Amino acid sequence: MEKILEYLKDNHENSVEELMEYIRFPSISAQPNKHGKDIDDCANWIESHCKNMGLEVEKYPTSGNPIIIAKVPNDLVEDGQNAKKILLYGHYDVQPPEPFDLWTTPPFEPTIRNGNIYARGASDNKGQHFSHLKAIEAYLKTGSKFPCHITMVIEGEEEVGSESLYKFIEDQPELLSADFLYISDNGIPSLEHPTITYALRGVCALDVELNGPNKDLHSGFYGGAIANPATELCRLLSKIHNEDGVVQIPGFYECVTNLTDEERESFKQLPESDQKLLDLTGAPDLKGELDYSSYERRSCRPTVEINGMISGYNGDGSKTIIPAKASAKLTMRLVPNQDPKIILDLVENFLKSNCPPSVQITVEKGHAGAPYLTSPNGPFALAASSAVEKAFGKKALISREGGSIPIINEFKEKLGIETLLPGLGLPDDNMHSPNEKFTLECFERGKLMSAYLIDEIGALAK
Repeated sequence: MEKILEYLKDNHENSVEELMEYIRFPSISAQPNKHGKDIDDCANWIESHCKNMGLEVEKYPTSGNPIIIAKVPNDLVEDGQNAKKILLYGHYDVQPPEPFDLWTTPPFEPTIRNGNIYARGASDNKGQHFSHLKAIEAYLKTGSKFPCHITMVIEGEEEVGSESLYKFIEDQPELLSADFLYISDNGIPSLEHPTITYALRGVCALDVELNGPNKDLHSGFYGGAIANPATELCRLLSKIHNEDGVVQIPGFYECVTNLTDEERESFKQLPESDQKLLDLTGAPDLKGELDYSSYERRSCRPTVEINGMISGYNGDGSKTIIPAKASAKLTMRLVPNQDPKIILDLVENFLKSNCPPSVQITVEKGHAGAPYLTSPNGPFALAASSAVEKAFGKKALISREGGSIPIINEFKEKLGIETLLPGLGLPDDNMHSPNEKFTLECFERGKLMSAYLIDEIGALAK
């Protein structure tokens, strides 16, 4: 490992420059009409970069954005027939950067401040998966043999549902076969507390719209006689939770498995506190289910969230109307054993059964992804924990995470691959928000972590 680690150290500044070049592409998958060329250019860049490293690379066109498959050549793998197989995952698409006025520096002009790279996509996910590529590069450029097979899949639609990758898994399973999947698209509490994530919440979404009169009405002429869709929507949505934040939809908690005592004890080792959460979010106070800690509420418990509401006039001054319609977007975060399709049906039925006859309701179901759970004590998990400890100089803790990576379950169900999630993002990385950043030390530790992991996985086959 000595020459590999030395290479990573000597080439750190160059790898930072390369990462900044990668981040400059505004590869916004949610805006294909505006950024279609940028997405293609970004895919071409990462394809070329992997080839220049010495990987066998193929770019696969899809009905959406291209998928990049990069493999370590078989002749560079020791004991190739018996060696374990690692599948690494990353995505080159990014979230929209709006609102622009809240960015300190332009979102696609990477800027280093106080040891952080600020730019959209820096942490989610270009910086995190690029660290894995740089570890592979260290093996290649030093002439080191690989103790395991490695394939990396880099897609361009994670932020819009990974539709093309789902089809790719169906059509090309042999390209993605592996003993386990390794993803860094999540976070750790701090540099002093690296973690292995073994569970993720699932997600499902829907839109609800209430329609009243066939046009906006004068509130003086008709107010008091015609139901206001905005008012009725507020009343309807307020029935979803009680005062403690407990979801009131019948059957919502039916399949939820209780946390074990061991899990709850292990979570106490994480550097979580209510005050830290308040400081990080800027919220005036916390709220949620009384029998759970704030960490458990946001990582281990299911939720229903109102993501946005639209109705009536929102311009300057006043406009005295009863709006013709009102709508809202909802998402549900789900925990292991909850089925997204069942939850969507439960929420739809609840909304429709509680909607008053004075307005008409329409519910449109959106995307869905199942929650994920694996053992934190299996051989691959222990190998990853060892690699994390060597890279960070701290024992790896275990955690659940409240976010969702729906494609993980597709890999599990279709290919039988379990997933490990050693994250590299920090809580203040502002993923999906203005001023997203990636800490350079996390980038450096991530490269070390991947280099050690390659070695650790190789040892499992001996």
